[in-house]
Amino acid sequence: MTPAERHRQRMAAKIEAEKNADPANTQNHTAYERQLVLLAEHKRQLKSIQSIEKKIELKKQLIPDYAAYIAGVLEADAGGADEVVTTLLLWCIDAGYYEGALELAEYCLRHNLPTPDAHQRTMGTVIAEEFADYSLKGAEGITLAMLQQVQELTKEQDMPDQVRAKLHKAIGYELRETDKPAALTALQRALELNTAAGVKKDIEKLEREIKAAASQ
Repeated sequence: MTPAERHRQRMAAKIEAEKNADPANTQNHTAYERQLVLLAEHKRQLKSIQSIEKKIELKKQLIPDYAAYIAGVLEADAGGADEVVTTLLLWCIDAGYYEGALELAEYCLRHNLPTPDAHQRTMGTVIAEEFADYSLKGAEGITLAMLQQVQELTKEQDMPDQVRAKLHKAIGYELRETDKPAALTALQRALELNTAAGVKKDIEKLEREIKAAASQ
């Protein structure tokens, strides 16, 4: 796609996003519909692959196809229901495009967009749990600042205590080497929310380290 074509697609998406946000508007949302057709085809491709690793690789190849459309929707900032945007949020997390995912997360939460139909979790739950899970698995690219941003974005969201505990745990693990007292606080909060969070030994270790440092 040429720069001119990308610009036209972005502007079309912006216009259609503004229309889509108006429930009284009955016009066909052609830019959105074209993206839905593309998304359906891409979902079929993904469904035919059994390997999670290969699915992620394919998502990395497919995501750029939506870049101009997503840019237009974000620029319009209209907040209309949009399965393309919410699906791309999840794909970006899976693909390791965390900065882009956070931009979409902020948009989706601010406009109270639901998760795609195939997902039973709420948007806040999905964002918190996916970022925490990937961080705890040691995924490259997720930083403490990102986890703290997720925590800030989702602080008012209703979610299972186990999920919020997982996010506190991930933050605590990121803090262990740089700020042991803050890490201890985060892990203690994770334990309060979920006694099966798997942080008891980490808490005991941090308490010993903090006590030893204080006695020097």
